[in-house]
Amino acid sequence: MKVAVLLGGISPERNVSIAGGVAVAKALTGKGYDVVLIDPAYGEEGKRNIDDMVIPDSAPTDEELSKFSAKKIIECINSSLFDDIDVVFLVLHGTNGEDGKVQALLELRGIPYTGSKVKASAIAIDKLSSKMLFLAAGISTPQWMRVRKKDFDNYDFYKDIRDELGNKLVFKPNDQGSTIGITITDSGNLDDIHTGVMNASLFSDIVLVEQYIEGREITCGIVGGQALPLIEIVPNEGYYDYKNKYTKGNTNYICPAELSADITEFIQNQTLAAFNIIGCSGLARADFRLDDENQPFLLEVNTIPGFTATSLVPMAAKEVGIEFPELCEEIINIALNKDYEPEELQEEETLDEDEEDEQQQ
Repeated sequence: MKVAVLLGGISPERNVSIAGGVAVAKALTGKGYDVVLIDPAYGEEGKRNIDDMVIPDSAPTDEELSKFSAKKIIECINSSLFDDIDVVFLVLHGTNGEDGKVQALLELRGIPYTGSKVKASAIAIDKLSSKMLFLAAGISTPQWMRVRKKDFDNYDFYKDIRDELGNKLVFKPNDQGSTIGITITDSGNLDDIHTGVMNASLFSDIVLVEQYIEGREITCGIVGGQALPLIEIVPNEGYYDYKNKYTKGNTNYICPAELSADITEFIQNQTLAAFNIIGCSGLARADFRLDDENQPFLLEVNTIPGFTATSLVPMAAKEVGIEFPELCEEIINIALNKDYEPEELQEEETLDEDEEDEQQQ
């Protein structure tokens, strides 16, 4: 079987994607797959030699990213590089990779790919849309306000934000990951609020301002519709920003998280509910804050989470005996099973069909 591993891309998460893509390619090669490494940022010249790949240890600069164009992604997927590909393993992160656009191009070519489909990918990366779905499903998420371009310098609106959400705030681009563009403030100072908004606005036209939830950081992975063991994330200092995520030794991970069975099960069920209401498939990871009263607040769902052997989803999978190469293979198997749906969703649909039959009778 010939597998194309897509990595790199043109988002600020490009370098994280390269690390994950190389890890997946090595794992699948070791399992006997015919693997082609492709970076769509280079268009029809996107085929990479794994032995020549250099994994950067920091985020790409604006100057580096300015050299790439979204048109190259279209050119790449429309090229002969994909003519004999059986399945694509997606390790692209952020915009133009995790947001449904690449997924749509692959569907137009009729090529199976790993992870969520177009609609679910687009919803999950849109933090505002996904948070509204969380609330509709009864899933707790931090209170938030949206800042549009017209209000980026509106200090009266900043006062409304402070009055509504308090002094401790988190500023996020609406459609980025890897904590790109995130700022946390606790001063209540309007200039600090302005700085947080403007930092996030460098990466999105819409800025999400959330109430900061004091407490523990918990994450839950899903593979094949099954929730994995929880992981607690404990940075040595500060919060879980880009540096602490990707610098070895800066963060401690407790797997499984030291929580009661009831709280663990509740968070896993909340993750499954979010996974299903967004319409995800294959794999995903949900990130939570757990307050002092052990109330979990769902922050977001990542449809293409970080994917090196030491990333969070592989770490949780290993806890239940699934090694990284086997995990990569399982994700491919899920992608190739066109009838695959999470077990809980299948049960719900069966119940709905039974109810319809009763009504017809």
